[in-house]
Amino acid sequence: MEHKSTEEKSSKISQVEQAVDNLGEDKLDEILTNFDSFKDFLGDKVVMGKKMGLTEEQLAIAAQKVGNFLSKHEQARNREEKLLQELWLVGSEEEQHMLSHMLVKLVRD
Repeated sequence: MEHKSTEEKSSKISQVEQAVDNLGEDKLDEILTNFDSFKDFLGDKVVMGKKMGLTEEQLAIAAQKVGNFLSKHEQARNREEKLLQELWLVGSEEEQHMLSHMLVKLVRD
């Protein structure tokens, strides 16, 4: 039974990742234009994840996937994003994961 629950939650994390991948360029520009827009977007995704039954750890994993996507495909568009990007790039995978936890805490209601 536990295995099925883990599979279901893994599938939910994949859904979050797919939603980020499917963002259009205009929507991505809107989200990344300023840090408050980015925090609002991430906060909305955290709320969605909670409603889907994701745990704090699973939310951090999803945030880490978003961070990986952004670090590979997007340039920082403001000072706050530049700082996050630089921290992300110098951090180990474990440090990136901890930063993801902190970002989830930052935006949760």
